[in-house]
Amino acid sequence: MNSDDYSLIASIKAYRATRDFYKMRAFESPEFLALLVAVGCNPKDKHHYKALWILELVAEERIALLAPYLDEFCNTLSQLTLDPAVRPASKICLFLVTQKEIALHPVHEEKIIEGCLDFILREAKVATIAYALRALFRLGEKYPWVHDELRLLLSREWENPSPAMRFVLKETLHRLANR
Repeated sequence: MNSDDYSLIASIKAYRATRDFYKMRAFESPEFLALLVAVGCNPKDKHHYKALWILELVAEERIALLAPYLDEFCNTLSQLTLDPAVRPASKICLFLVTQKEIALHPVHEEKIIEGCLDFILREAKVATIAYALRALFRLGEKYPWVHDELRLLLSREWENPSPAMRFVLKETLHRLANR
């Protein structure tokens, strides 16, 4: 591991311009991208969420760059617990299931389903749940049991849902009703 590059990851701030700078660096340097994945997929590393911030932007623009790291990423999903890590991971999951550039293996899809269900069951923040629900809805088109599971999850009582959460729940239930 290049300690200079690791120090850069450790110093990343949430500013969009900073994240865009490191996204471009990941595009230009396969070694830096590999380090981002190694750090981002290691929940024991205290800076893993910062690497996931950058990986989210990489996935948004060039999802194919993550193809060699799918096993690593998917195997990590169920281990992520910090909100700043779970949100970008759930968004990467959404990107993975909606794109056409990478053929996901059924094992990857299974891990994404498991991870997204975990995010919802742990009652993560609204954005995380929204991305997870959308990813699960898409996967439910291939695996109908996922839609059944979503209906069951969404039918339970949500304790004092925020207006944003009510919108996400209503949107998903509406989409499920129209299937």
